[in-house]
Amino acid sequence: MKAHDGMYIDGAWRPAAGTDTIEVVNPVDEQVVGRVPAGTAQDVDAAVRAARAALPAWAATPPAERAARLAALRDVLGARKDEIAETVTAELGSPLAFSQAVHAGVPVLVAGSYAELAATHAFEEKVGNSVVHQEPVGVVGAITPWNYPLHQIVAKVAPALAAGCTIVLKPAEDTPLTAQLFAEAVAQAGVPAGVFNLVTGLGPVAGQALAEHPDVDLVSFTGSTAVGRRIGAAAGAAVKRVALELGGKSANVILPSADLAKAVNVGVANVMSNSGQTCSAWTRMLVHDSRYEEAVELAAAAAAKYGDRIGPVVSAKQQARVRSYIEKGVAEGARLVAGGPEAPRAQGYFVSPTVFADVEPGMTIAQEEIFGPVLSILRYQDEEDAVRIANGTVYGLAGAVWAGEEAEAVAFARRLDTGQVDINGGRFNPLAPFGGYKQSGVGRELGTHGLSEYLQTKSFQF
Repeated sequence: MKAHDGMYIDGAWRPAAGTDTIEVVNPVDEQVVGRVPAGTAQDVDAAVRAARAALPAWAATPPAERAARLAALRDVLGARKDEIAETVTAELGSPLAFSQAVHAGVPVLVAGSYAELAATHAFEEKVGNSVVHQEPVGVVGAITPWNYPLHQIVAKVAPALAAGCTIVLKPAEDTPLTAQLFAEAVAQAGVPAGVFNLVTGLGPVAGQALAEHPDVDLVSFTGSTAVGRRIGAAAGAAVKRVALELGGKSANVILPSADLAKAVNVGVANVMSNSGQTCSAWTRMLVHDSRYEEAVELAAAAAAKYGDRIGPVVSAKQQARVRSYIEKGVAEGARLVAGGPEAPRAQGYFVSPTVFADVEPGMTIAQEEIFGPVLSILRYQDEEDAVRIANGTVYGLAGAVWAGEEAEAVAFARRLDTGQVDINGGRFNPLAPFGGYKQSGVGRELGTHGLSEYLQTKSFQF
């Protein structure tokens, strides 16, 4: 697609306040594929004012009509899936087949789910002698990451629209072209002017201005825990609501009764998906001591198959970060059984699919989010040991448990301090709440729980 040289504000593409631009680089060949304006606080203010002006009419729009606009948005995104996939591949480097199935496909499902929720959700209910009424929280500042550029946008914008909120979106600077395409889709779907607004720009400039703007009622942010802390602090000073989806270091616990080959192969695939750039990836594989070496061999063999199947990471900066973690793993005594820090190609931001064995729970690679195709395999002695290791990080976003019987896996999963657990390879559910415990964030996305983030409640007593 051709990049727009302005901001989408109040239903039209408008010139940016400044002249600085951001280059969008293809991670595969390191070529510039587009340029977008680097937004300023002035651009953010214009977008917020447009959102504030549009709020009363959109909040008063009947839920059925909001549902109709969301259904239209779902249909537009579905009709433009090929263009979306090609755009994501150009700016993220994701293999085209993965972009088509996941980056373009999942947002259609999520938009559709909120079209249905907008039409069916009970915005009022009778409780004793009261009527409890839910209404939109107001103007939403949505700040999204680069790893799933369209899904993360839709997971915030769709429930906000369903709730009756208006939105200003600041997408990641690495993947702004997908966000521009989404703005086009919003216009095609007939969403009224000012209800959705887009400002491209850098996090410390446009993102900070949006998070701190006094006319933004809720900030929904997905990204690093460090940035989430700053946004939370700024919101706290203003007594402003926040929804934060942050980092993860998820455990994949394989109990002795599990089908080991299946659990290991699916676990490796999970880590390598999207080149490891998934906050909920199961980057710690926990295996009982009695089956540990067998699991290591299986994981090393599985990882070797991904050398030509995964794309690069998003940028040179991210490549350097991931490689530095691999080097640290070696330095701290972990055993490298697949991959390594050397770049597998001369061009592009590629990282070798990497597996470490003999990883101790306190090692850096077992504690910090790497955000690349790197798996750590840890051994445990008994169930109590496994629970201790699995819960032994500051994160609690996701995880997995494998066992011969589903009931055994569920019993173990109940002991995990994490927001979502896949049982024996459970499938993705766009209606299930997604979000974490501890430093993995505050709030939930997707389904009715995601809708609730954008609603506030009042009651009438009779």
